[in-house]
Parts: sequence; C-alpha cells; structure tokens
Amino acid sequence: MNRQSVQPAHDSAVPPIEPFPGGRRYSVARFLRGIQWGCLALAVLPVVAEPAAAADFTADEVRALLAKAGGEPVDLSDVDLDGLDLAGLDFRDADLRSINLMDANLQGTDFRGANLDVAYLHRADLRRADLRGVSAFSTIFTEADLRGADLSGAKLVSNFENADLREANLAGATLGADMRNQPMGLVRVSFRNADLRGANLAGTDLSRGMLEFADLRGANLTGADLTRAALGGADLSGADLTGANLTMADLHSTLFVGARGLDTVIGLDTAVNRRSARFD
Repeated sequence: MNRQSVQPAHDSAVPPIEPFPGGRRYSVARFLRGIQWGCLALAVLPVVAEPAAAADFTADEVRALLAKAGGEPVDLSDVDLDGLDLAGLDFRDADLRSINLMDANLQGTDFRGANLDVAYLHRADLRRADLRGVSAFSTIFTEADLRGADLSGAKLVSNFENADLREANLAGATLGADMRNQPMGLVRVSFRNADLRGANLAGTDLSRGMLEFADLRGANLTGADLTRAALGGADLSGADLTGANLTMADLHSTLFVGARGLDTVIGLDTAVNRRSARFD
C-alpha cells in the first residue's frame, strides 16, 4: 500500500471498501476514509529503530476493517499498530509487510499464510498464536512471548533473540540461510539467548543459524539440519537429536548432557570445537 493521507468525508456514512485492482485485497486507507478525521499519514516503520508510541489506528478500527473485509485478505503493510490489543483476530493471508506490532497483544491471533516480512514484533505477546506457513524474512521477534505458538512450515529467517518459545511448534519450518539469495550479505536466523525449552524443531532447517546460549533443554530436534550452526554455549540437555545433522556446527562449550539420539547424529565428528562440548 502506497503512502497516502486519509481525508475526512463530507458525511458520516462509511463508504464501501473498494478492492485493489485484481479484486482480493482491501485497503485500510480506503476503508477508514469517512471515519478518520483530520489527516493521518501512513509511515513506513524502520526495523532497527525504536518505533513511535502512537499507533496509526485503534484496535476497534482494525476489527471493523476485518469485519468489513468478510474474510478476504487485508493490506496492513507499513502501518503502526504499536501496543494494540488484537488478541484472537483473523489476519490469514494478510499483507503485513513492515507492520509495527511492538508490544501488541496477539494472543491466539491467526496469522496463517500472512506475509510478515520486515515486520517489527519486539516484545509482542504471541502466546498460542497461529503462524503456520507465514513468511517472515528479516522480521524482528526480539523479546517476544511465543509460548505455545504454532510456527510449523513457516519461513522464518528472523531475529528471535531473547524471545520465549517454550513449547512452541516449529516443525518443518525453514530457518536456514538461503545461500542463493544474499544480495546484502548473509542473513541468518538468530535464536541467541532464546528460551526454546520443550520446543518442537523436528525437521527444521537451522543451517548456519545463530543459537549461541539458546536454552534447548528437552527440545525435539529430530531430523533437524544444524549444518554450520553456531551453538556456542547452548544447552541441549535432554534434547532429542535423533537423525539431526551437525556437520561443521560450532559446539564451543555446548551442553549435550542426557541428550538422546547422539549415536545417530550426522557429521558430529566434523563439528568445530567439539572437544569443549560436554556430553555427560
């Protein structure tokens, strides 16, 4: 959605939503024309900077937009919804690129199939949220609460540093660096200092991922690809590593106490700093 100003309408009636060309996505600005007074500029959110405190729209306006769309995908790209209570809402297949959801309450929210590329979800509450199949490239989830969230099958080359992902489901997710598409240098998923206790990472692609000091105690890593992953200081005690691939992974001071399936791990003999890892 292009930047545009929302002008007040000449009467109080809410005009019908006009679909974008092609027909299926609904414009926030067009919907809010007639109910927004004054002039509101939709600002593109910088991913690395601390966002402004004021949201562009209220939670009630977002709910009204979703209701009017009648289940069709909405376009909320580039808007600021900082701190809003959006728990349980349906954002399936929505365009949420560069959205600001910092500190938002997103408990139980449905994001299935949504595009969250370059979105900002710092400290967002995503407990039990449904993020199956989302695209989240260069997305910020730092310090977010993702306990019990479902991210299975998602593309998550994102920053999860200091996030809480206890009991989260990331089975089959793609989190590895795409070596064929790195025009701005190597972009890798980061779980540094993240809490992944009891998380389901079965079959995930974590190749070249940054997991330094991550807490992976009791996690399910069966069949996970950890090729060249940075696992320095990580705790995998009690984790299930059956069939996992640790080829050339950095195991500096990594803990594997009580880990299962170590005899089936691929490439363990090629791991870097293996001697400093603890296995008993």
